[in-house]
Amino acid sequence: MRAFSIPMRTRFRGLTRRDGALIEGPAGWGEFSPFAEYGPAEAARWLAAAREAAFTGFPEPLRDRIPVNVTVPAVGPGRAREIVLASSGCRTAKVKVAERGQDHREDLERVEAVRDALGPGGRVRIDVNGGWDVDTAVRMIGMLNRFDLEYVEQPCATVEELALVRRRVDVPVAADESIRRAEDPFLVRKAEAADIAVLKVQPLGGVAAALEVAEQIGLPVVVSSAVETSVGLAAGLALAAALPVLPYACGLATLQLLEGDVAADPLTVEDGMIAVRRPSVDEAALARFEVDAEGWRLRAEQADGHGR
Repeated sequence: MRAFSIPMRTRFRGLTRRDGALIEGPAGWGEFSPFAEYGPAEAARWLAAAREAAFTGFPEPLRDRIPVNVTVPAVGPGRAREIVLASSGCRTAKVKVAERGQDHREDLERVEAVRDALGPGGRVRIDVNGGWDVDTAVRMIGMLNRFDLEYVEQPCATVEELALVRRRVDVPVAADESIRRAEDPFLVRKAEAADIAVLKVQPLGGVAAALEVAEQIGLPVVVSSAVETSVGLAAGLALAAALPVLPYACGLATLQLLEGDVAADPLTVEDGMIAVRRPSVDEAALARFEVDAEGWRLRAEQADGHGR
């Protein structure tokens, strides 16, 4: 096990660094990078995903390139525009809103700047990370839809709230946390709370497990990252490549959020797409960010106890 700590270019979801561990096995490298606030039960799924990548491998791909969106953190409008224009041809942007400490005016200005940078042919989606109550969500979605939203991701925290919002707005609703952090990921479907399922490999326990969720949940899927290195992103690409249908650009172009990577040939974007491949860990690249792995070994042992 090798551990890393990579600075973030911009504060993102409260993070200033992305920390995790890497596991090497006969099938390649796997990433184990649950967020600090996740306990052993949740981390067990992340460990299962890392082991799948290292010891089992991924299914045969149905496509060799994956369309991706550019992710715009909760930055000012000028910086938001710069990020979109430097996104290597991405025609879809996911914009973070409802950042703690910011007001609604800042959200409107950011999304407007992104729409302007993309032009009328681009697609804009917003990610709320459960930050609004129902009434605020309905009001803000109505205001932000002047920029022709593709969908709104996790506008509220609970499945019940998502269902209420979905019935009151014209913009499609996507569920993220309500699937990946739920004891019952299918409650979203049962409650008719979403139009789109956002799936992430590590939180769901691996590519095979995520494919099973995708099949059973019966909703169009967007594959997204957990702000991983190229090792973790390769698993997301494998999921996107194995889905029978891929109707939306995926949220896998997140290396731009990090100051570096552990691979010599990172999974970068070209013409709005990422090639489906598995980069190897490069010793020189890892050396820039490597930290002691003992804490991660302990987290893996604790997670392992919950996963058995």
